[in-house]
Amino acid sequence: MNFEFSEDQKLVQKTARDYLAEHSGLGVCRAVLESSKPYDSGLWKGAAEMGWLGAAVPEQFGGAGLGYLELVLIAEEIGRALAPIPFSSSVYLATEALLLAGSEPQKKKYLPRLCSGELIGTFAFAEGASDLLDPGFVSTRFDAGRLSGEKVPVADGDIAGLGVVLAKDAKGAPCLALVDLGGSGITRTTLESFDPSRSQARLRFEGATAEPLGDAGKGFQIFERVLDRAAVMMAFEQLGGAQRALEVTREFTMNRYAFGRPVASFQALKHRMAEVYCALELGRSNAYYGAWALSSSAEELPVAAAGARVAACDASSLSAEEMIQLHGGVGFTWEYDCHLYYRRAKLLGLALGSAAEWREKLIRRLESRDAA
Repeated sequence: MNFEFSEDQKLVQKTARDYLAEHSGLGVCRAVLESSKPYDSGLWKGAAEMGWLGAAVPEQFGGAGLGYLELVLIAEEIGRALAPIPFSSSVYLATEALLLAGSEPQKKKYLPRLCSGELIGTFAFAEGASDLLDPGFVSTRFDAGRLSGEKVPVADGDIAGLGVVLAKDAKGAPCLALVDLGGSGITRTTLESFDPSRSQARLRFEGATAEPLGDAGKGFQIFERVLDRAAVMMAFEQLGGAQRALEVTREFTMNRYAFGRPVASFQALKHRMAEVYCALELGRSNAYYGAWALSSSAEELPVAAAGARVAACDASSLSAEEMIQLHGGVGFTWEYDCHLYYRRAKLLGLALGSAAEWREKLIRRLESRDAA
C-alpha cells in the first residue's frame, strides 16, 4: 500500500503553503485574536479564490473536483499557519453533510455558494457538556418544518449563514435539519472563546423554519459519518500546527544559550523534543491511514478516523504544551507566539468531541470489527 502523495498533490500543498506564508503570517491570527473581528475576511476570500473551499466538491456543484487527498494537504497548511478562518466548520462539516445526505436540489442550491465563500456553513450538534456517543443527549426538536431548542457551543455560529442542526423529529428519532441562520426565530450569542481567533456561539431556535436533510431516522448515523470525515481532515490541520510548533521550538532552543552552549544541546531537552517528534510521526501515520480510507471510501474509515483523531489530539496537545515549557520564562508571555499554538491545539482537541470520547469510539469499533 503506497501512502506517498503524488507530485501533483505535493504541488497543491506547496502552493497552499506559499500563499499562506504571504497572506497569513501569525500576525494575521494575532490581529483577529486581539480584536473583535470573528475571522479574517480577506483571507477567507483568498481561500475561496484558490479553490480550497470546494477542493473535494464535484465540479457540477461548483467545486474544484480534486479530492480528499488534496483537501487534507490544504488542511495541514491551514493548521500550520493557524489561519483565522471558518474553514473546518464550513468545509469539513457543513459541506460534507450536504455531500453525504443532501438531495440533488439541496446540493445545487447550497454547495456552489459554500465553495465560493459567499456562504459560510456550520454544524450545530453539541448541547453543552454532552456525551456525543449517546443519541440521548439531543433535545432540540424538529417538527413540521420548525426548529426549537438550543445548541452550544457552535463553531462559527455567529458568522455562518447556513446551519446543519442535529435534532429529534416528532417521533423522537435523531434527524438533521438545514436552517438559514439569518432567518427569524433564531437568536445568536457570541461566546467568549479560549481561542478568540476561532469564534464560538450559542444558537437559540424558537420555531425557526428549516428543511430536513437526509433520510428520516438516519440522522445520528449521518452525523457520525460526517464526524468521521471531519476527524480525518482536522487531524491534518492539528498536525500542521503541531509540526510548526516543534520547528519554532527547535529554532528557539538552538539559538538560546545557557552556560555557553545552546539549550537544545542539553539531554533533557533533546528527550522532550524527541517525544514530541515521535508523537507527531505516530499521528501522521494514523492520519495518512485515515486519508487513504476517506479518499477510497474504504470500510475501514470508522476505525481509521478514530485512530487519526486520537493520535492527532495527543500530538497537537503535547507539541503545544512542550513549546511553552521549552521556551522557558518567556513561553507563557503574550508577546511570544506559543499561546497561539496552545489555544488552537486545545480548541481543535474539543471541536468534534474530546479525545477521550474518540478513544471510546475506537475501542467500540475495534471490538465490533473483531466480533464480526
